[in-house]
Amino acid sequence: MNPVILIVEDEPAIADTLTWTLTSEGFAPCHVSTGGAALARIEQGGVAVVVLDVGLPDLSGFEVCRRIRAKDAALPVMFLTARSEEIDRVLGFEIGADDYVAKPFSPREVAARLRVMLRRAGVLAAPALQAAPLLALDEAAAQVRAGSHSLALTRYEYLLLRHLMQQPNRVFSREQLLDAVWGQDSDSTDRTVDAHIKTLRAKLRAVSAELDPIQTHRGLGYSFAP
Repeated sequence: MNPVILIVEDEPAIADTLTWTLTSEGFAPCHVSTGGAALARIEQGGVAVVVLDVGLPDLSGFEVCRRIRAKDAALPVMFLTARSEEIDRVLGFEIGADDYVAKPFSPREVAARLRVMLRRAGVLAAPALQAAPLLALDEAAAQVRAGSHSLALTRYEYLLLRHLMQQPNRVFSREQLLDAVWGQDSDSTDRTVDAHIKTLRAKLRAVSAELDPIQTHRGLGYSFAP
């Protein structure tokens, strides 16, 4: 049975995006738009994780989290909010949040973080350890190795993969990748980035069908997920 993810969010566009993404990722999202409705749904049972906005129309997300913790110390809670100041993050963790994601966010990243939370809670099993070979960056030799294989990369393929690997899980826009890899004076375009990502993925999968660390974030760009 797919884990039930309770989305507590009063902005329909954000709720719809999360609902679509989590459904496609194998979760069973359930959306409510107020704190009161969230507490009532949790009372019914069966919720695996709560994704909780801070700025709700009735109760603040912080108050909802306090009430959840008063009855259930184990239910994982992720704050999803436009507030990114350190004091808000500290407060969120102090009252019992397990994770904190600031808007704007990557829906795929939220899904990945939810999987981590569910594994910690024992709801999902950890992935099998036989997965794809690890990538290793050797800057001195200007090489990337996948297990015992040295990838045959062009100059720009290497520079692009190195840039992504140096900041894992960070989402880079195509414009940022163009500036970092090709330079501001280059005549290259967004399609240049897409083409090099495509060839990189093909070379990685040629080593192992499971080797697919470059993530596409629709409308945002690309990231490297170790």
